[in-house]
Amino acid sequence: MLDRIVRWARRKSPWILHFNTGGCNGCDIEILDLLTPRYDVERLGILKEASPRHADILLCTGPVTRQSRDRLRRIYEQMPAPRWVVAVGSCSCSGGVFRGAYNVLGGIDRVLPVDMYMPGCPCRPEAMIDGLVRLLETI
Repeated sequence: MLDRIVRWARRKSPWILHFNTGGCNGCDIEILDLLTPRYDVERLGILKEASPRHADILLCTGPVTRQSRDRLRRIYEQMPAPRWVVAVGSCSCSGGVFRGAYNVLGGIDRVLPVDMYMPGCPCRPEAMIDGLVRLLETI
């Protein structure tokens, strides 16, 4: 019974943490647009959290660079289990236009286990809402 209540609470009130690993900020602007009253993701219970210790979902944008790799791992390790990672945009899915650069390692999946990929350059807020709803259904 307690397990059902905890799963219900996680599904109805996920807190997201946004982390940019070094992209062009196109997806970051779309994530900020997602959090405005225009798209109103709070109706789904989704809230932006500033601390990794309270977040359930990590939204990553941009390709993983050598400089951001350790920070990304540290943030992921600070998040309480269970935690989910979402790669937002082409850069975080595969490296995007930055692939092959001397300091770019590739997509987020090179460093962390990714639960959902949201491709697009930049990924539209409607696609992010759809992806987050699908992720919440799996919780």
